[in-house]
Amino acid sequence: MSNTALKKTLTPLMLWGLGVGYVISGMYFGWNLGLAEGGTHGLAIATFFVIIMYITFTFSYTELACAMPKAGGAFVYAHKGLGKDLGFVAGMAQNIEFIFAPPAIAAAIGAYMHLLYPEIPMLTFSIGAYLLFTLINVLGVYLAASFELVITVLAVIELLIFAGVALPHVEVANLTRNALPNGYTGALAAIPFAIWFFLAIEGIANVAEETKNPNRSILLGFGSAIVTLVLLCLLTFYTAVGVGGWETVVYPEGSIEPSDSPLPLALGVVVAESHVLYKLLVGIGLLGLVASFHGIILAAGRATFEFGRVGYVPRFLGRAHQRFQTPSNALWINMGLGIIALLTGKTGEIITIACFGALTLYIVSMLSLLSLRKKAPEMARPYRVPFFPIFPMLALGIATIALLSMTYYNLSLAGIFLLIMGGSYLYFYFGIRKQEHRPIEVGKVENID
Repeated sequence: MSNTALKKTLTPLMLWGLGVGYVISGMYFGWNLGLAEGGTHGLAIATFFVIIMYITFTFSYTELACAMPKAGGAFVYAHKGLGKDLGFVAGMAQNIEFIFAPPAIAAAIGAYMHLLYPEIPMLTFSIGAYLLFTLINVLGVYLAASFELVITVLAVIELLIFAGVALPHVEVANLTRNALPNGYTGALAAIPFAIWFFLAIEGIANVAEETKNPNRSILLGFGSAIVTLVLLCLLTFYTAVGVGGWETVVYPEGSIEPSDSPLPLALGVVVAESHVLYKLLVGIGLLGLVASFHGIILAAGRATFEFGRVGYVPRFLGRAHQRFQTPSNALWINMGLGIIALLTGKTGEIITIACFGALTLYIVSMLSLLSLRKKAPEMARPYRVPFFPIFPMLALGIATIALLSMTYYNLSLAGIFLLIMGGSYLYFYFGIRKQEHRPIEVGKVENID
């Protein structure tokens, strides 16, 4: 078998596990940093529009994923719909999102583990997690996806337990107290942290090439995952803030530094730290972080792999492991880049850069969908987005406003993102754009029962 081929083993249930798993860490940490920017109402407003964006984007993106089930995801769609240049932009934005998101999650894993073992440095846990879960991904996609499904189910159950314990203690006054500390403009500043609730669900598309019967499975995976995540987002937000106010889940007692573990802070209002439910949340809550960390590593490997497979980055990144048929070279390189980002210690900034990549991906992907409907009406489309063109236009509009708002409130980070994108594009344009590249086969759908 060719060493550029990936093995088809994934089912709709595994895709649900991957889709929810990619994102579920966003329920356990990161979103609470948006409360410091916008307060309860500011983050709620941002989250409302972000939910609309993700629902319309997900069903639009599913059309592209079903029509072109390739590991490159957004890169493949933009390459087909908008040409080489915007194809490269979409692929690079996707790589930035998937490479920068794991180090933020690794930092939270270290923070959670440090609660259990304070004598061990947080970085030890974070780097150890990178090594372990990269290795699991190298050993095989079926093993990786099966592991992801188990820990995702446990993480969902733990969120439901948390909500069940906290819900009787929710007070409406806690949701309205100091709810707009920075006025309505705080909602704009909270956008990246609202996005963090759902960031990386599009990673399902990157394993489409390894999916049995992608026509049916991708739609079931995407649809069931977004419904699950919206419900978990609303439940977690309401119960965590409702037990003690937004400051309770941002700042540990006696500290002015934002926390990477908001749910233990919320539960600490209800039960003592020695209580079995508190220890359960910290222990099983760690699995929510692991699910996203491990899942995004999986998706990132596929995105980088496709870039290498067509020759847009060194071709060794596009070679699959001879024995395991996994993108091992891409996985190890992504791990190295992630650890470098992790060592900066800037969790909030890393999240924001990942969000810049995600929003760029969303914008280019929706433009690709609109373009392909016009220029390639004959393309086989096993699934078509409902309410076309309203859904993709809504996703495009909200993503564009969100990107402009994030740029305004994070000029220095926007500069870093543009520097990475611009530098890589110049390398592409002057160095490899005119070279011969492996053609991207699209529109070829294989069903395996």
